[in-house]
Amino acid sequence: MQTHNAKRVEIVIEAPLERRLKDALKTADITGFTILPVLGGSGRSGGWSREGQLGRAGMVCFVCIIRPDRLDGLLAAAFEVVEAHIGVVTITDCEVLRAERF
Repeated sequence: MQTHNAKRVEIVIEAPLERRLKDALKTADITGFTILPVLGGSGRSGGWSREGQLGRAGMVCFVCIIRPDRLDGLLAAAFEVVEAHIGVVTITDCEVLRAERF
């Protein structure tokens, strides 16, 4: 089966910024993404957990799989939101089976 090169971008950001990032991606014509809750983790400031937090506190993870030629537009849109806030953006190479969907 033939596969096609793609990019997987994961953006972990504070949950209250979810709508802002979603709107920025849509404005950049990035319409395919999945948003996952982040249950906890550990970083420079130590460990944390979503357990016991009220409201929309915590983090979410956006997962986007796109064609390589669309990466710069996605990163520019995401950076406008992530730059001044807590967040991590990672990019990995991946392969997809149905390139026309990306």
